[in-house]
Amino acid sequence: MHYILKLIRWQNLLLVVLTMVLMRYAIVEPLISRIGVILLKGSGEEIPMALQLPWYDFLILVFATVSITAGGYVINDYFDIGTDMINRGEVIVGTRISRRKAMLWHSILNIAGVVAGFYVSARAGYFWFGTIFLLVSGLLYFYSASYKRQFLIGNLVVSILTALVPLLAVLFEWAALYRYYSVNAIELPNLKFLFYWAGGFSLFAFLTTLIREIIKDIEDFEGDAAYGRNTVPVMIGIPASRIISIGLIIITIAALYLVWHSFINDKITLIYLSVAVVIPMLFVIFRIVRSRERKELHTASGIIKLIMIAGVLYSVVVKAIISWNLL
Repeated sequence: MHYILKLIRWQNLLLVVLTMVLMRYAIVEPLISRIGVILLKGSGEEIPMALQLPWYDFLILVFATVSITAGGYVINDYFDIGTDMINRGEVIVGTRISRRKAMLWHSILNIAGVVAGFYVSARAGYFWFGTIFLLVSGLLYFYSASYKRQFLIGNLVVSILTALVPLLAVLFEWAALYRYYSVNAIELPNLKFLFYWAGGFSLFAFLTTLIREIIKDIEDFEGDAAYGRNTVPVMIGIPASRIISIGLIIITIAALYLVWHSFINDKITLIYLSVAVVIPMLFVIFRIVRSRERKELHTASGIIKLIMIAGVLYSVVVKAIISWNLL
C-alpha cells in the first residue's frame, strides 16, 4: 500500500481535495450569502441564499476528480520508467509494482472517476458535464503516452487540467444553484461573479503550474534528452528555458497586482499576496538564475508548489474578509 500511495502522489491529491473544498466553502458559500434573501414564487417567502449541491454529491464530485487525477499519475509513471531511472535513479512501476498491476490500477481509477463524474453530472441536472471527466481521462493518457514528448504541448495540457480543478467545484455548484432558483425564485440572481472568482484562481493555477513544469523539465533535461523528448529545454536549451520561466513568473506577479488593483483593492489581500506569493516568487527567480545543480532546481520547483498552496489558501482570506466585513 505504501508504494501505491506513492505512485498516485497522495500529497498532490490532497491539494486537489483542498482546492475543491475551499472553492465551495470559502469562496462560493460566503459570496452567495452576500446576495441576501431570495423571494420564493407563490408564497413570497424570504429565504437566505444557500448552497444547493448536496454535500454527498459534492463528495462524489471530489472523488471523481481525485480518481482521474490519481489514474493520470499512475499512467505517467508507467510511460516514464526509462527517464525516471536516469533523472531520479529509482522507479516504482516495474520494480515495486508490476507494469500489469499499474495498468490495472490506472483502469480502475479512471473507470471509477468517469462513472462518478457522469453520476454527479446527472444529479446536478446536466448529464453532459460527465464528458468533461471522460475527456480529461483521455487527455491524461495521451499526455503521458505522447503529448509530454512534444514541444510545450505537454506543459500546456497539464497546466490547463490543473486550472480546471477550481472551475469544476464552482461549475457544479452553479448548476445546482441555477436549477433550484430558476424554478423557485421570483427573480434569479446573477451568478456570473462566481466564475470571475473561479477564473482568477484558475489563471493562477495555470501560470504557476506552467512555471513549475518548465522548471521540472530543466531539472529532467538529461533523461529527456537521452530518450529524445522534445521538451522546452531540449529544444531551445537550458538558458532560454530559464528566461522563459522567469518571464512567466514576472507575468504572474504583474497579473496578481493588476487583478488586485482592478477588482479587489483591499490592504489585507495586498499584504497576503505580497508576503505569501510575490516574495517567494522573487526567491524562485534568484534560485533559477543561480542554480548550477539539479538539487537547486528541485528546491525552486518545491517553492513553486508551496506558492500554489498559498494561492489556494487565499480563499480562506476571502472568506474571512467577507464574513467579518473587513473590506
